Amino acid sequence: MKILVVSAVSLVLSFGGVAVAQTTTVVVPGEVKTYVMKQETPSVTFEGEVAVGTALPDTVEIHTIPDQPDYGYVVVNKKRVLVNPKTRAVIEVIE
Repeated sequence: MKILVVSAVSLVLSFGGVAVAQTTTVVVPGEVKTYVMKQETPSVTFEGEVAVGTALPDTVEIHTIPDQPDYGYVVVNKKRVLVNPKTRAVIEVIE
């Protein structure tokens, strides 16, 4: 009986770890995407894959979005990318 209880506790704890590891989806306001799509910003080259969660280096200039302090953007490898300006992490790749 003790083995069964220990196994059940281990199973529950392992599932708990999976839940913590999941990423949070950020819902970006439509006006932010519209603003970014209208901007004529030159593309910068970034070696590696640009994916959600990727932190961009300090050498990449993040552009601000008026009245939207939680979002910034940059065009990387010819793709428009929304970025958290505080952490420099990619929130969404638009195109």
